[in-house]
Amino acid sequence: MSTAATLTALWVVPVPDFGGVARHVLDVARTGIPGYRLVVCAPEGKLTERLRELNIPVHAVPFGPSRGFRTSFASLTHVIEQEKPAIVHSHLAYADVIAAAVVNSLKMRRLANRSLTVPTLITTEHGIAGDDAVYHGTSWRSKLMEQVHRVRLWGTNAAIAVSRSTAEQMRRKWGARRVSIIYNGVDAPRLRAAVHKHRAPTEPDAPRILSLSRLSPEKGIDVLIEAFAQLRTVYPKAHLEIAGEGDLADTLAQQVRELHISDAVTFSGFVDPLEAMGRSDMVVQLSLWENCSYTLLDAKAAGLKTVATNVGGNPEILDPNELVDRRQNAFCDSVLEALMRNCEASAPSAWTWVTNAEMTAQIAELYTQTQKHQGLA
Repeated sequence: MSTAATLTALWVVPVPDFGGVARHVLDVARTGIPGYRLVVCAPEGKLTERLRELNIPVHAVPFGPSRGFRTSFASLTHVIEQEKPAIVHSHLAYADVIAAAVVNSLKMRRLANRSLTVPTLITTEHGIAGDDAVYHGTSWRSKLMEQVHRVRLWGTNAAIAVSRSTAEQMRRKWGARRVSIIYNGVDAPRLRAAVHKHRAPTEPDAPRILSLSRLSPEKGIDVLIEAFAQLRTVYPKAHLEIAGEGDLADTLAQQVRELHISDAVTFSGFVDPLEAMGRSDMVVQLSLWENCSYTLLDAKAAGLKTVATNVGGNPEILDPNELVDRRQNAFCDSVLEALMRNCEASAPSAWTWVTNAEMTAQIAELYTQTQKHQGLA
């Protein structure tokens, strides 16, 4: 195991490309975890490329859902034997399950070999929803995964939730204990400067609205389009940019045509989110569930106006007047009212949040306290 001077934290990530979890990993990599050497185990892809650019040690190994349990188990076991980390920290369900299986198998092996060291196992939950169908689709799959998470958490030393809502769902659904809340961080001055670099001039009475998400049913983009069409009767020069890709692209484009607002709506596909925010005044996110949305964090940090559903961790990020209730029968009317409020408001409200340095300091403190509890520090 790592010595006190060079404690290694091995982060285990099952995805190769960018997304909310990859953003989290990169933010931590740039900032550093005080007192710990960060090493990442992940499949080869854009994430590992970026980590190498940051001079982060990477084990790009056969790992992830496409590789299967046996191969992923063997890959992670080999990395742990090579690195001898003090901490194994898993992210996303697949990595959580494999990491729990590997670390607990090491505990069993230690019964026969007392010289074998076993790392402390930490997990961060990024994606648990109040409605099981959001992430698992079918009731049998959600029930199966609930039992899987209950079992793997028994063998996990500590868990991180990215919002109070996330922690509540973990306790309610999985019987999770030892859950600490550590919000995703954002460095507002740096982000604001990056967005300002792309800032496009605005026109009076021409609000520029941005949707920045996957084009899928749970994101509520169809409701945004309907509300935007009504907004155009008051603000004829308003513009809506729908950024992102997904299965609903053709359906949403057809809806725009049927509402005769094609001249005011742009489908921009995959974009640089900071560039898109630079040409926008307002970000709207009508998701069925969010845990700790980087889109909302970035929008608030950049000084943009926001509208989002009152679900998950969103109320922990936004003020009540920025939230709409998706459960209302008149959901579209509520969205329209929120859009109107934002269009009429002179400036977004003041906002402060956890920085990346504060986030990584909290992670380091959890590592240290968990090891002390185990008698390892």
